[in-house]
Amino acid sequence: MGKKLLMVVGDFGEDYEIMVPFQALQAVGHEVDAVCPEKSAGDVVKTAIHDFRGDQTYLEERGHDFQLNATMSDVDPADYDGLVVPGGRAPEYLRTHDIVLDTVRHFFETEKPVAALCHGPQILAAAGVLEGYEMTSYPAVRPECEAAGCSWVDEVTTDGNLVTGQAWPDHPEWIAQYLDLLDDDEPRD
Repeated sequence: MGKKLLMVVGDFGEDYEIMVPFQALQAVGHEVDAVCPEKSAGDVVKTAIHDFRGDQTYLEERGHDFQLNATMSDVDPADYDGLVVPGGRAPEYLRTHDIVLDTVRHFFETEKPVAALCHGPQILAAAGVLEGYEMTSYPAVRPECEAAGCSWVDEVTTDGNLVTGQAWPDHPEWIAQYLDLLDDDEPRD
């Protein structure tokens, strides 16, 4: 039975980290609502493509326009079975929105499955939900995660209700572990 999932995105979120899980989760029967604070269903966010070419950090280029299919101020996190938090540059400003932090806290308080990738854990750190977790993130975000009370590891990791990966090259393992969590979760009424 498909689950109802919420994905929080924003301008210059990483293209692959938004598009690939959005489509992959739908392809296996889940419903995914993509939302962004201060934007409505039908609006678009601009994505960025991050590439790894041997430099000290990633190269960023303009990606696609990604159309939102729900309005964040209209959704109730209680109506969702899981949360997806992609990376890119969006998390650095999304974490300043109370609606985003309150939404994230709901999923941790209710122990619903959460998948966070790359810079996405910046939002989780700002929400104060990482204490005691073992997790990963983009390596440059490691100090923030550890300051938020987690134990950082160098691999895709599932700990309780949280699945984390470092960047889009982790998609196969990260998405598979998230699907396992969703399968283990009780079906919706």
